Amino acid sequence: MQAIEKRAGSVPFDPFYDPITAPGLGPRSDYAPTYWIGTAGTPPPDDGPVTGDMDADVVVIGSGYTGLSCAIHLAKMHGIKATVLEANGVAYGCSTRNGGQAQVSSGRLKRSQWIERWGLDVAKRLHAEVCEGFELFRGLIRDHAIDCEPQDGGHYYIAHKAGVMPALESEAALLRDTFGYDARMLSRGELHETVVRDHEAHGAMWEVDGVGIHAAKLAFGYLRVARELGAKVHVDSPVQGWDYRDGVHHLRTPGGTVRAKRVAVATAAYAPRSLHPRLRDRLMPIMSNSIVTRVLTPGELEAIGIRKLSPLTDTRTLRHYYRLLPDNRLQIGSRAAITGRDAANPTHLNGLKEGMYRKFPTLRGIELDYSWWGWVDVSHDMMPRITGLPDLPGAFYALGYGGNGVMYSAMAGRRMAQLVAGEAVPALPIFNTELPHEGWKTPFRRLGQWGLYKFYHYRDERR
Repeated sequence: MQAIEKRAGSVPFDPFYDPITAPGLGPRSDYAPTYWIGTAGTPPPDDGPVTGDMDADVVVIGSGYTGLSCAIHLAKMHGIKATVLEANGVAYGCSTRNGGQAQVSSGRLKRSQWIERWGLDVAKRLHAEVCEGFELFRGLIRDHAIDCEPQDGGHYYIAHKAGVMPALESEAALLRDTFGYDARMLSRGELHETVVRDHEAHGAMWEVDGVGIHAAKLAFGYLRVARELGAKVHVDSPVQGWDYRDGVHHLRTPGGTVRAKRVAVATAAYAPRSLHPRLRDRLMPIMSNSIVTRVLTPGELEAIGIRKLSPLTDTRTLRHYYRLLPDNRLQIGSRAAITGRDAANPTHLNGLKEGMYRKFPTLRGIELDYSWWGWVDVSHDMMPRITGLPDLPGAFYALGYGGNGVMYSAMAGRRMAQLVAGEAVPALPIFNTELPHEGWKTPFRRLGQWGLYKFYHYRDERR
């Protein structure tokens, strides 16, 4: 494994942190040992911890993609210089633990499922929203010269067994004929010849929007841009208490209390349940594992036959997401443990490696340079929300991407900035309803999750 540089004066990274059971995140933790942190270089400067009581116009809680995008757009669109509070280092959570895959989605549901839930008109407007979000995402990278190694070539949704091909063909036709969106099917032979020699693949659906990025370099680029526009980004400043009195939010950190009339929450899966009662149990944190191999040899590269560096995702419910990185390492990830205390169980790592071997038998036994896991912010209805809290004036949140936040977080941050500034956003369900609330049932849902994982695995692997 590659060594990860430690933060100055830090405490060791806790690999077993569990947002459902832990009382909260303490400050000064090292980053997770991800490929992204190991290869990003030195982060841009931040503003250090909070060191005394202060007043702010707007506080953003969380310095990942969403929080930093919110700070960027508050400054660019509304002239508001936000104060960002981060529990540890910048982009400590999901934004430096994901697979670096940007897809044209905002949650876990497909276009056909949008139609079933909300009808065709809403589905079309939601499709337009995510397509606009993708152009915003590309524009942020381009216009601000963010060196995050973007590989733009579309997204390949790969059929891991023959039985899923008809559903893929139907979805591709729906995208083309109903939404006017560029999508097409590839046969197994065409996929192997032009994209990837995945031994499981029976074909694939290609959609025009898909970009592979370096996850930490994207986050650190957002940090640079936010601070250039006047935002303050205070690291090692977890919110340990939140009171609302006389029209002002009082956010207590180890270094002092920050007072603001408006607060935007962008913590993804890493907020403790104690952050605020109105936010408690609106997410079901799900763990995902990721591994990165050593640099592949020319013979191994020829054997796996990856001709595109854009995102690859298979059709399992417990899906594998994978890609060839620009330095010729292979990255692959999938779902893993259910609880934090089981995260290091070798069963999960071995299962992910077996998934890689099924796709690329020639890589069996290959050395790994990186292995990590992290929490994904899955909402109870599989779609995100960017909205306000009606009984907590001046408080907003953007949460629940379900593993599809690399791209849409840029747009979510912009939309949350609009809400904070009092500007109207589109009349869509992800903006005008709150995340479903599961209350006391959330810890017990893990029993059901265990059973569902067994069922999904059986269904995914049954031929």
